[in-house]
Amino acid sequence: MFRIQPPAVLPARRHSEAHKRENGVMRMIRQIVRDTSFLSQRAEPAGLDDLETARDLLDTLAAHREECVGMAANMIGVNRRVIVFENEGEDMVMFNPEIIRESGPYEAEEGCLSLPGTRKTRRWQTIKVRYQNELFQDRIKTFTGWTAEIIQHEIDHCEGILI
Repeated sequence: MFRIQPPAVLPARRHSEAHKRENGVMRMIRQIVRDTSFLSQRAEPAGLDDLETARDLLDTLAAHREECVGMAANMIGVNRRVIVFENEGEDMVMFNPEIIRESGPYEAEEGCLSLPGTRKTRRWQTIKVRYQNELFQDRIKTFTGWTAEIIQHEIDHCEGILI
């Protein structure tokens, strides 16, 4: 699990972008990308240089909490395999996520902050995901229900699949 402000792990902010101060903490809220040609590109693997991207994603997700439960890095203009999402009331970050097992297919209708409207898609009730945490340690975890659906949507972003 990745909390919003572990200062010992995440690098300092760039000074060239707008910041917002909230409860004494500087936040980087990035603009949402709506360019379908960019969103359709497959994301590159994430590395240690993408820790700041993760923090920006968490800040941007927090700013859009009423309309969004997950985000992928390409939604803020970074073509890397980084996703953030709400998991049982806390935000979680995954670097280089991939689904390694799925079960229980069902039809869903989803919207996206980057795209207008909703679209129908096939999802899995249960998924097992291999990913790296903020220390780039390999992890495997099983998710079900709503959280599994959010993760699948964000991994689709990493694959350049628009839903």
